Amino acid sequence: MNNTLKLITAVVVSELAGIVGTVFTVSAIPTWYATLAKPALNPPSSIFGPVWTTLYALMGIAAFLVWKKGLVRKDVRKALGVFLFQLVLNAAWSIIFFGLHSPFWALIDITLMWLAIVWTIVLFYKISKPAMWLLVPYILWVSFAAYLNYSIWILN
Repeated sequence: MNNTLKLITAVVVSELAGIVGTVFTVSAIPTWYATLAKPALNPPSSIFGPVWTTLYALMGIAAFLVWKKGLVRKDVRKALGVFLFQLVLNAAWSIIFFGLHSPFWALIDITLMWLAIVWTIVLFYKISKPAMWLLVPYILWVSFAAYLNYSIWILN
């Protein structure tokens, strides 16, 4: 597979995690989510879509930078496996929080996701420094999202 196709595939796969989440999120925002008490630092709902779309694109580019080093390398396969694991946890968060209306279990998921992202960053660092740096905005946003998730759980 050539690099252009790898890049497109990596970005599309990453964005698909967001699309899965959106299916559960869109209907819950004006109904269930609107009724929740939220922390003072909770941004407007309109911020989340553009931020997540950008983060998924950055994640896809990061995965591509690692993938293009070659799947024959064991460290590349491991790093991409962990990347896919954190991506599944990412998609699951929206299903748990918005679909199942469960801030507590979503907090468990986002904690595991945060740890998996850190693990991904460590593995990507060993293969591609630019790939690692592309994940920094993601871990920062997920840290903020974890704060929001925790606060919503406590407040409700």
